[in-house]
Amino acid sequence: MTTTAPTPLETSPALSGRRDWAALALLMFPVLLVAVDNTALTFALPAIARALDPSGVQLLWIVDAYPLVLAGLLVSMGSLGDRIGRRRLLIIGSLGFAALSAATAFAPTPEWLIAGRAALGFFGAILMPSTLSLIRNIFPQPNRRRLAVAIWAAGFSGGAALGPIFGGWLVEHFWWGAVFLVAVPLMLPLLAGGPALIPESKDPAPGKVDIPSILLSMLVMVPVVYGIKALATEGPGAAGLGSILFGLAMGVVFVRRQHRLEHPLLDMSLFGNSVFSMAISANILALFSFNGFILFLAQHLQLLEGMTPSAAGVAMIPALAATVVSGLVVVPLVRKVRPGAVVAAGLAFSAAGYSMVAFGNHDGGPALLLAALLVLALGVGTAETISNDLILGSAPPEKSGAAAAISETGYEVGSLLGTAVLGSILTASYQQNLRLPAGVEEILPGPGLHNARETLAGAVEAAAGLPAPLAELTRDAAAAAFDSGVHITAAIGLVLMAAAAVLAAVVLRRVPKAS
Repeated sequence: MTTTAPTPLETSPALSGRRDWAALALLMFPVLLVAVDNTALTFALPAIARALDPSGVQLLWIVDAYPLVLAGLLVSMGSLGDRIGRRRLLIIGSLGFAALSAATAFAPTPEWLIAGRAALGFFGAILMPSTLSLIRNIFPQPNRRRLAVAIWAAGFSGGAALGPIFGGWLVEHFWWGAVFLVAVPLMLPLLAGGPALIPESKDPAPGKVDIPSILLSMLVMVPVVYGIKALATEGPGAAGLGSILFGLAMGVVFVRRQHRLEHPLLDMSLFGNSVFSMAISANILALFSFNGFILFLAQHLQLLEGMTPSAAGVAMIPALAATVVSGLVVVPLVRKVRPGAVVAAGLAFSAAGYSMVAFGNHDGGPALLLAALLVLALGVGTAETISNDLILGSAPPEKSGAAAAISETGYEVGSLLGTAVLGSILTASYQQNLRLPAGVEEILPGPGLHNARETLAGAVEAAAGLPAPLAELTRDAAAAAFDSGVHITAAIGLVLMAAAAVLAAVVLRRVPKAS
């Protein structure tokens, strides 16, 4: 690890320790910003649609442009930070994100907004690996690093919890652009204090940047992420499956090139470490289970329980807070219990949450589902914190940027897979099990009938235009069909999480307790 020369401030252990935690506090600003931005935009979409009048395709790209670019560049930017300096890249990303956020907030056309979102994805890819890799180098001591990683993960969970509420409040009291404009004040503390408080670090023997590898990494991630999102929104089709297959083929080319290069963009030997690979898998599965669960819970709360989006967001806050609490609680626990057992226990908690849904009765209101989310969240916070620490701890310090980027990519892939896989199964089960009451087909117009057969939201909207007795029967039929899909997806989630818990217990069994 290469750092700046020590200053008098760093010669005192107490002062140096305070400086480290101050640096972590500054790193939390971009973490919170990106987490809030991911969820707050959802509540700005109706206002954006009214103000800019985008087409359906444009509205989809307003949402998708950011994660597509972000996922495509995470690995490249993590490795670039190893080469040119992680703090330098973080400051560049912060400046770019703040400037682009301000420009995007005043977008006069849908095309401008799409371009702004894509550019924000570029600078977001610069920001996120830098934060986690800098933590690895600021806190080389395992116990302090583990706590720092727990706080970092808590920033993500806290931002995700604040996003729906914060986004709704900004749109209601200002205008949709305020969701983007808030990035400017949030970046100022980092830009002001970062150069003085955050130590620089990079790979001491980085080698040159391989441009073809960067392009190949984008040709891997962008088509795969696009294909997953296409499967989630449109169901199985040539476009989604073809895109995923193309991305996987490029992945083979990318891996072969990395093995041939003297200074690869991504050191593939990282994956030869079973601890590193298992921790990445645990990360992906934890996010898979969490996002898949929230997908059907959000629909249940709003469409079947009649909650507003903001009320549904508030109802989920205890569970989202549980991810923060559990992540912090397990930090001292790994001094007495092996990390592998803690990760396995977290994944087992996730399985328990899904079992409550798979075998429970959903007719008694939202209490059971919210309790299941709470159990699931405790497991996710536990597994996620320790797995992230294992990822950073098992990688050499000079490769921490690449390791952090792989971890971040796992976040994106896990979130998308949870939505796409479980969402597609849920939709298919709903469509197969829907039995509309007699007489509805004769009354509903063609588009309304089609929408009712496609989604729960379509059925609820169609029921609003039917006579009272038929409306209630239609809602009950849609709820029953949706519930059947929830049981199936929960059973799949249960099996996946239970299998992952067993695998983590076996693969990580030799990782020693924290000293």
